[in-house]
Amino acid sequence: MEPQLQHRVTDSVATVVIRHPEKRNAMTAAMWRSLPALLEELAGDPAVRALVLTGEGGTFCAGADISTLRGSPAQAQGLAVRAEEALAAFPKPTLAAIRGHCVGGGAQLAAACDLRFAEEGALFGVTPAKLGIVYPASSTRRLMSLVGPATAKYLLFSGELIDARRALRTGLADEVLPEGGLGKRVAEFTHILVSRSQLTQAAAKEFADGRTDRDAHWAGQARASGDTAEGVAAFLERRQPRFGWSVPTSG
Repeated sequence: MEPQLQHRVTDSVATVVIRHPEKRNAMTAAMWRSLPALLEELAGDPAVRALVLTGEGGTFCAGADISTLRGSPAQAQGLAVRAEEALAAFPKPTLAAIRGHCVGGGAQLAAACDLRFAEEGALFGVTPAKLGIVYPASSTRRLMSLVGPATAKYLLFSGELIDARRALRTGLADEVLPEGGLGKRVAEFTHILVSRSQLTQAAAKEFADGRTDRDAHWAGQARASGDTAEGVAAFLERRQPRFGWSVPTSG
């Protein structure tokens, strides 16, 4: 089967799988191009309440497939940045489930997710210095917001790989699971995510991404939605809440 992005929706969770096992799930030009449209489709699906990005088999993504990106380096980088920005802008919670190598463009995609869960043995690296590539300013800022200036410089200057435990200490990973435990933990956590208020999640995502001018908008959404009243009632009645607000679909 040719390299591609595969997806499925199960129990309100969309799972996008990077599939190119012959090259450790490296992203081809066609895969970079297809990701924004796929994300737009999933964002508009009311059945989707969270998204998981992962790689087939034992590798997350080893970066870009250089053999398919022989044209202008700027053009190739533009494809990666557009995919990264589309992932960062996805309006529902996103989680990267990481096994094996998460390197180069793979790390770029993982950093664009809201959360990153890794299995023991995972390796992370940001490797443009090995190719003489200038890492995009937007990607650099996103990396720095996760790990801080010192670790961002360490990764960018050296191109060295770090293990999952160091990624956890620096903020590049949010949880590290024992070998064989990643799938179960991701399923458990996404089950929690889809049970929570999409209103709270959407507002928190905007605020965390720097949209601090939207307090009045979200206060209005909260009043109109009834989610707050439902959440309080469910708490007092000791039952699971039935939140009604959902991310608006475009178009």
